Amino acid sequence: MDHELTEDEQRTLEAAAFRRLVSHLQQRTDVQNIDMMNLVGFCRNCLSNWYLEAAKERDIDLSKEASRERVYGMPYAEWKAKHQSEATAEQREAFKTSHPHSH
Repeated sequence: MDHELTEDEQRTLEAAAFRRLVSHLQQRTDVQNIDMMNLVGFCRNCLSNWYLEAAKERDIDLSKEASRERVYGMPYAEWKAKHQSEATAEQREAFKTSHPHSH
């Protein structure tokens, strides 16, 4: 029989799942953001923006750079230099198809 979660238990489990997702994305530097956007409709930048929005909703002073560093595990510029490749024509075309209102 399933245990009825308390609010604190649910929040604890959600936080643990979020930390695991972030850790997984930090380790999978081979997966490009554009591929994530094309396949699942969000990427590391989206996740860092959601993190920043949650901070602002709670009046927590956090910069965009700090929220990105939390998700990327390093400053965003450093991650881009180390791991981001130029999008291929196929990736850009797939993005246009999967996100027709984004450009």
